[in-house]
Amino acid sequence: MFDIKTDYVFKKVEPINKGWSSDKKYFVETETGERLLLRTADRSEYESKKSEFEAMKRLADTGIPMSVPLEFGMSDDGTSVYSLFTWCEGNDAAEVLPRLTDTEQYVLGLKSGRYLREIHSTPAPVDQEKWETKFNRKVDTKIQQYHDCPLKIEAGDLILKYIEANRHLLRGRTQTFHHGDYHVGNMVISESGELSIIDFNRHDFGDPWEEFNRIAFSASASPHFATGQLNGYFNGRPPEDFFKLMAFYISSNMLSSIPWAMRYGEEEIAVMKKQAKEVLGWFDGMKNPVPTWYVEEFYVQYMDDPSVNGD
Repeated sequence: MFDIKTDYVFKKVEPINKGWSSDKKYFVETETGERLLLRTADRSEYESKKSEFEAMKRLADTGIPMSVPLEFGMSDDGTSVYSLFTWCEGNDAAEVLPRLTDTEQYVLGLKSGRYLREIHSTPAPVDQEKWETKFNRKVDTKIQQYHDCPLKIEAGDLILKYIEANRHLLRGRTQTFHHGDYHVGNMVISESGELSIIDFNRHDFGDPWEEFNRIAFSASASPHFATGQLNGYFNGRPPEDFFKLMAFYISSNMLSSIPWAMRYGEEEIAVMKKQAKEVLGWFDGMKNPVPTWYVEEFYVQYMDDPSVNGD
């Protein structure tokens, strides 16, 4: 099935059809019972896949629970590139979280925040373009695409006004490594309740706080998890400046969500319209940057769990 030079002997290979990645993904079981993740891509992506593999190796060394990189190379007579990883056991976090107690959701959120802080501990290369310049250009493109799109977000003018009034928050922001798509859709929870982070294929560099632009997906699934993620990342309640920037990044994301969804059909359009309406409600029509899903004064002490306490 695959022309891959590896010491692993594949016994079972099953395609994985979830996710938006252009990679082909497979669940692999070896003759010795190991469970692995195989990703393949076109050879034209060799350099980006090599960069992704090496970045994941560095992160795995920090102890973040994730798919550990095992092998990387060319396959299929040089027409493809492959990456082999350990398999993260568990089910989609978005499906598991609603079945847990508020406290269990919050504690897993704390862990996700601590893991994200560790991901952001890798600084961006020094030759990166200034974040203010880079992201303002991105925002300009999103605004133009939104204006050109025949479909509009309900009360989209409020989002546009908030963005224009808060561009100054981008000044002087430092940049770090990004997971690139950090939310419950890229996390799994095992039978024993352990959280693992998956799908680093959209990794990039930028303002670490921009990484919270996808927290809308997590907050929809579990406000307590999303609250825990913020508190875990900041070791307590986030500063007010963070909430203002998070609202800015989520807002700019909402602008581009409808043009993006139009490429995938009515179902995705409906999902994004619903989320945009939800976001406007969270921020009280963009008048309050602290979202309504943020559960104030929800603190849990776990003295016996170093992965939560950050020890």
